[in-house]
Amino acid sequence: MKQRELLDFLCRLECLKTNGRHSVTAGGVTETVAAHSWRLAVLAMLILPEFPEIDGNRLVRMCLIHDFGEAITGDIPSFLKTKEHEHTEESAVESLLSTLPQPQRGELTALFAEMDALQTREARLYKALDKMEAVIQHNESDISTWLPLEYELQQTYAVENAAEFPYLKELRALMLEDTLRKIEKAEEK
Repeated sequence: MKQRELLDFLCRLECLKTNGRHSVTAGGVTETVAAHSWRLAVLAMLILPEFPEIDGNRLVRMCLIHDFGEAITGDIPSFLKTKEHEHTEESAVESLLSTLPQPQRGELTALFAEMDALQTREARLYKALDKMEAVIQHNESDISTWLPLEYELQQTYAVENAAEFPYLKELRALMLEDTLRKIEKAEEK
């Protein structure tokens, strides 16, 4: 990749550092798309020893790139996202990737197709981790930032995705304990 192409592509992604998500950090700051993707990639990297059959490089790459489309569309919380939003985000990814030279364009296009199809264990693991990271973030945020529907969503989100992976199933159970403790503590006040 030529250096100008690299700089131009990074410039297109720069807004991910400031594009806010629905989540709020423990410090009360609106989480950014880039912060979510970074911590998701760290989460994936840290659990790799539990998944020796997984291609760790592919998994971490999925985590890093999964929200590229939000550089154009911004973040839409999963509970508000429609098929139309998903199509718009897919088009945004195609537009971004079309600016890359080969082989990067082909490699990333194939990776997005794999993620979308959810046919590989890597893709399903990435998807489970993506949802679970959002639950972790909400558990860390002040409960006053939760919407009413999130009290239930925090208890159910990603449970089905995690079920395929025993390690994640146990992790999700611990996350549920944290959620319930947070709700109980808030109700005591």
